[in-house]
Amino acid sequence: MIQELLQSDKFIMLVALLLITSILVTKFSTRLGVPSLVLFIAVGMLVGSDGLGLIYFDSAEVAQLVGVFALIIILFEGGMQTKWNNIQPVIGPSVTLATIGVLLTTGLVGVAARYILGLDWVEAMLLGAIIGSTDAAAVFAVLKGKNVRDRLEATLEAESGTNDPMAVFLTITFIQILTTGETEILPLIGSFFWQMGAGLIIGALVGYAGSFSLNRINLDSSGLYPLFALGFAFLAYSASSLAQASGLLAVYVAAVFIGNAELAYRYSILRFHEGFGWMAQIVMFIILGLFVFPTEVFTLSVMIDGLLIALALILIARPLATFISLAFFSFSIKEKLFLSWAGLRGAVPIVLAIFPMLAGVENSQLIFNVVFFTVLTSTLFQGSSITWVAERFKLVSDKLTNPIHSLELISIGKANVELMEFDVMENNQVVGQTLEHIELPDRALINAIIREGDVITPYGQTEIKAGDTLYIMVSRSSKKEVKKLLQAVKPGEGAVNHEKSRA
Repeated sequence: MIQELLQSDKFIMLVALLLITSILVTKFSTRLGVPSLVLFIAVGMLVGSDGLGLIYFDSAEVAQLVGVFALIIILFEGGMQTKWNNIQPVIGPSVTLATIGVLLTTGLVGVAARYILGLDWVEAMLLGAIIGSTDAAAVFAVLKGKNVRDRLEATLEAESGTNDPMAVFLTITFIQILTTGETEILPLIGSFFWQMGAGLIIGALVGYAGSFSLNRINLDSSGLYPLFALGFAFLAYSASSLAQASGLLAVYVAAVFIGNAELAYRYSILRFHEGFGWMAQIVMFIILGLFVFPTEVFTLSVMIDGLLIALALILIARPLATFISLAFFSFSIKEKLFLSWAGLRGAVPIVLAIFPMLAGVENSQLIFNVVFFTVLTSTLFQGSSITWVAERFKLVSDKLTNPIHSLELISIGKANVELMEFDVMENNQVVGQTLEHIELPDRALINAIIREGDVITPYGQTEIKAGDTLYIMVSRSSKKEVKKLLQAVKPGEGAVNHEKSRA
């Protein structure tokens, strides 16, 4: 069937309908409070062989390849949106959750799988490893637009961006034990540290090279810069994979480096990758939905087993792993409970569940079906209730969830001009001053002020207030001088930097 579609206009029509339907689904998902990835998977299952029968798809190799490609794009987009100032204070707890937390979750879920599913110990631990990590795609998608406190949001995002390597390492390790019988510990420990260390270094190098190149190389069209940045995402993954290091970790680290650099075309790059990240999510989850046969997953036995594993994960494994991992960090009990509840599973466990199938592991189909149902259960119930839990525990901040304004300059790279955005804080010296008394360089001009959601046309008597967002047209040679002037703080108060540049 798929070959016939590929050779006709019907395939293009089907792709168009799937794309339009999936995008419209995001609107309904917001209103229903259901994570969009669940509905994307539902769309895939609907058009699959057990649904309308429009597409028959059962290629594990293609599903895995599409999943990896999509994860690279999603991790890169999420990493570029991650602010270093936010995640720097939570690096310790995030890394602890991404390593010790995943290891503890693997063991606890493995014990549950041993007695619930009747698997042998290695197979049970394999299932625990597959489902042991939180998913970046799910976390980034669900937290977007939520008023969760910055510290908690940063912890969850950093954890989800860095814990995939641990889950991949454990999954591959248990598969090797099942297929080869090798159980030597020292080589495995050495391999783990190499994958993490080399992935971190390669990601940092690629990220530095990417940010340097994006600013120094003058391309003919501003539309090429987002694609240029995307090339470094795939470079980070492939270079790390060739070095037997963690490709996903390298992608995330490179993205954080690039996203926190002063990029001439920051806004264009971020906006492109946000849209492309959505496209990757849609394609990945539809493919995974196509790959699943609902008649096999939604049987009574699989649903009962999956529900029990999900309960063990949500109510026992994740909370215990979180509380133990964060025992030496200053999180309150309510914050730990929230972090436990917000540990969403998504595409990564489903993609990892394909690995045993490709390796020919016994009971791999059972493992896949249970993992799939567990992920759906986790995402559906936890993802849809994150805001409610945060409000219940009074962990909601007053921050704006989404930018309510944006200005963009098109094709100004050759003009040597940037549009700089600056968020005015209470301790900045410019607060209370009128524009005519702020001595900006000759090649700098405040074009617009955003105040409480309204655009204010600036003139000489306009007074700067805390909370304002200033848009300044500035030559690149004068940018540092303007930045220094605006960042100056009142005597006796610490500096805060909320400056960005856009083009």
